[in-house]
Amino acid sequence: MTTTAAYCPALFLTAPASNQGKTTITAALARYFTHQGKVVRVFKTGPDYLDPQILAQASQQPVEQLDIWMAGDDYCQDKLFQAAQVADLILVEGAMGMFDGEPSSADLAARFGIPMAIVMDVKGMAQTAAALATGLANFRDDVKVAGIIANCCGSERHAQLIRDALPKDLPLLATLKRDEEVSLPERHLGLVQAEEVKDELEIRFEAAVEWLKSTHDNGLLTLPAPVAFYPATLSVESTLPVESTDDLRTRLTGKTIAVARDAAFSFIYDANVIALKNMGAKVVFFSPLNDTILPDADALWLPGGYPELHAKALSDNASMRESIRAFHQTGKAILAECGGMLYSLDDLTDLNDACYPMVGILSGQGAMRGKRGCQGMQTAVLPQGEIRGHAHHRSRSANTPEPIGYGRRQRHPAPGEAIYQHKGLTASYLHLFFPSNLEVTAKLFLADTLSREITHSSSSLS
Repeated sequence: MTTTAAYCPALFLTAPASNQGKTTITAALARYFTHQGKVVRVFKTGPDYLDPQILAQASQQPVEQLDIWMAGDDYCQDKLFQAAQVADLILVEGAMGMFDGEPSSADLAARFGIPMAIVMDVKGMAQTAAALATGLANFRDDVKVAGIIANCCGSERHAQLIRDALPKDLPLLATLKRDEEVSLPERHLGLVQAEEVKDELEIRFEAAVEWLKSTHDNGLLTLPAPVAFYPATLSVESTLPVESTDDLRTRLTGKTIAVARDAAFSFIYDANVIALKNMGAKVVFFSPLNDTILPDADALWLPGGYPELHAKALSDNASMRESIRAFHQTGKAILAECGGMLYSLDDLTDLNDACYPMVGILSGQGAMRGKRGCQGMQTAVLPQGEIRGHAHHRSRSANTPEPIGYGRRQRHPAPGEAIYQHKGLTASYLHLFFPSNLEVTAKLFLADTLSREITHSSSSLS
């Protein structure tokens, strides 16, 4: 394997906390440099489905997740190396605050030598913004901070107060006025899916380009210095050594996997689809909202999404529900994650307390519960092995069967999300990241293997 570095300008957008404007500014920069004829590759830190949809439309390039815990150090390294070979600019959007989480955005930036720009909503403060930024920039010696971006800055006088209070080695890269025309639409789990507001986003992206052009720019709109990215020492296809992956490349050869994808089911990592294809599977998409029957397939994946927003339409499509029930009766493999699990239950109560029949291949009822929810990184502990993922939901399930096990939380001893397996069905609130363990992924989509291991697990528990 070559050890030659690929060099590409790169910038990591971080913040002292959530809701500072990172996604808006990352999307604006991506579209700005795209207009300059540059190829911009954007990555999102952590397990996020919604921001990448927005950023992919803004950059007109695929957007993937980078997370050292969930994906592995070598996986992240190779993704950056591959991007650096084709891009003129790499942007990485952080998650939460700069040092939040294990690993944090700062950990990721430090590991790969990417300079960070701190996005701060400076409304209601001036010199204090400089004090906070200085503290963040000097909190760790291994993190390089290129400067700060003052978002929602009221005036040039406001900007000058911040600028004068900053140390000379921490520049104010840009000051951006508050502008509702560039704000991104949101709902209860975060940003609205890009596909639902595609035309509106285009208007906002173009407004954001003008927003950036009108800024007091001190380097933000200039390509940053190149960063050296190196190939990984292990296979990018899994966390296993290179010599262990040859068999994995053919594990799903000849298998067709049907994947639900529409407005109700869209929480799909591109990396997961790529992983299935890399193991030889043919991936076909279908819509539980609009199609009447399943396509011909050997396995079925019902990913997460917003079934609660489309519960009536999903329920009214009785033909599709019957088609999935018939598929389940054959014993073929089905993976149902979060929203897909809610769809698999007997019924679902939406945000308006209306209850609708669902597929009924997993006993129980699902219901939305307002603003309360569950989120966090977890390892799914399965009879097939362990695979990493995360939970993020504002619903609850009740009267479900006895689970075969629970997720193992990253940093807390309490049991994580319940995991159910019956016949070929695996269901949980967990969203799995397939590249974290391709061996387990393959087993979940191979019905005969899955059935044997479910039977063995049941016998062991009895």
